[in-house]
Amino acid sequence: MISNNCTPVPQKKRLNFLDRYLTLWIFLAMAVGVGIGFFIPASSNFINSFSSGTTNIPLAIGLILMMYPPLAKVKYENMLEVFSNTKILSLSLLLNWIIGPVLMLFLAIIFLHDHPAYMTGLIIIGLARCIAMVIVWNELAEGNREYAAGLVALNSIFQIIFFSFYAYLFITVLLPLFGLQGSDVNITISQIAKSVGIYLGIPFAAGVISRYSLIALKGEEWFQKKYVPFISPITLIALLFTIVVMFSLKGELIVNIPFDVVRIAIPLVIYFAVMFIASFIIGKKLGADYSKNTSIAFTATGNNFELAIAVSIGVFGINSGEAFAGVIGPLVEVPALIALVNVAFWFQKKYYMKEIKI
Repeated sequence: MISNNCTPVPQKKRLNFLDRYLTLWIFLAMAVGVGIGFFIPASSNFINSFSSGTTNIPLAIGLILMMYPPLAKVKYENMLEVFSNTKILSLSLLLNWIIGPVLMLFLAIIFLHDHPAYMTGLIIIGLARCIAMVIVWNELAEGNREYAAGLVALNSIFQIIFFSFYAYLFITVLLPLFGLQGSDVNITISQIAKSVGIYLGIPFAAGVISRYSLIALKGEEWFQKKYVPFISPITLIALLFTIVVMFSLKGELIVNIPFDVVRIAIPLVIYFAVMFIASFIIGKKLGADYSKNTSIAFTATGNNFELAIAVSIGVFGINSGEAFAGVIGPLVEVPALIALVNVAFWFQKKYYMKEIKI
């Protein structure tokens, strides 16, 4: 369809009933989770009983299933394009490993300097770069799958190598420079590698194996027209399940200490908004098209809350303020990133309508 000023209007694919009301389903899932946690307090103990160390098995299953369909759709043979584009790689590294952590550090200090535990938990969230749910947000916003997978893989490598050093630098070294009490954070490379292996490695391996084995057996046309539509709803179902589980684990606390939740949520909302908009603007100025720019922006904006929660629990304890802030992180991230999916489509309509020369 072409408008009167000869500018084509971007056409989004027609959404089915479930996808069309995605935001509604997510908020309903959040409400159900909080309701379960508040009215059935024993539910959190029941869910936590299915844990191995700091890994909650129901959450891990939900996250793995949620990411499998997008990772199965990735054309991995095209991923080399990501690593050959030094501008995109440099931008992603700058956003993820300098701008993001520093922004979260300042927001934590500004809003939570009088509550050191929450402040530290927020800083840990900022250091844990996203390797999981960003795949889903990118998929919902119709970003470039290959770019998202490549940038997530890059984040995973940097996370394993640098997270321990970053945690020490930001929490033990930098906080005292601002006149605030630092903490000793001891997290090993093997602990980080375990988180990356569970939440990214398993769905990544499943996606690669199923994609190429099924294409070899049944052909690419069957894979695209039969298998992909069959597995696509798994992402939404697993996402809603994961949200219910996450919110039910802290439903009672959310209701009992709502002002603490709000105090933690405010800097997080500011962080998500600033990171996404800034990333999108910078990517646009560097000439990235909509799909690639969306991948850059969501990769820079999301956080690895699984790792942040695991570190907070492992270092400070499950009932610590740091762990509570870690749990509030994804509870804020889910609705915030869903809102940013809609912002991405607004940016697409406003900035990516190519003029046709007649």
